[in-house]
Amino acid sequence: MTDTWDTLTHDIITCRRCPRLVAWREEVARVKRRAFRDADYWGKPVPGFGDPDARLVIIGLAPGAHGSNRTGRMFTGDSSGDTLYAALHRAGFASQPTATARDDGLTLYDAFITAVGRCAPPENKPAPQELTNCRPFLARELALLHQARVVLALGRIAFDGYLALLREQGVEVPALPFAHGVTYSLPAPYPTLVASYHPSRQNTQTGRLTPAMFDAVFEHIRAYLYSKGF
Repeated sequence: MTDTWDTLTHDIITCRRCPRLVAWREEVARVKRRAFRDADYWGKPVPGFGDPDARLVIIGLAPGAHGSNRTGRMFTGDSSGDTLYAALHRAGFASQPTATARDDGLTLYDAFITAVGRCAPPENKPAPQELTNCRPFLARELALLHQARVVLALGRIAFDGYLALLREQGVEVPALPFAHGVTYSLPAPYPTLVASYHPSRQNTQTGRLTPAMFDAVFEHIRAYLYSKGF
């Protein structure tokens, strides 16, 4: 059977494979944060979002408890998304610099955003088996993203998760060190891999990831895409 975006989205949002994550995401959606007490929380796994013809695929860690787990869209409604979408807008990959809700009018240009985990994990720490359970969803997304030329991994867990997926698919990938701004060419036809620190509040408030550093990553990706004539 040929996979489709509709089928994949249905399979993601109805998944209940990880009992710990199901219990946590639903508890958060029921109890809520005081600032969002009137919000209708999504409380389900979160599908990817963006341009199905994207050349840039951005992979994050997992939904935030009161961000994507509330809004139902990747990197929407929390500080990580504030940093990411502002940078995407400056680089020309997003129609606006903010992301607040699924119906806020945001459009991505030539970019698709996903994650190695689809449910909000306690303390932002998914267990290894939970990430393994979720990996087929990422594989199916990447199989549908026929124009992908660059994968940007936000943070070490996303970086390692993407490499684990490639190895499961039989790609011979050596041990690659994670570092901000590094670029790795992978065997054809797989996209070039770029790494960045995750735009978490911890990284941005401590100065580990500055707006200039993040902008440089997207400028590098944009230049790479044009230099290759993609």
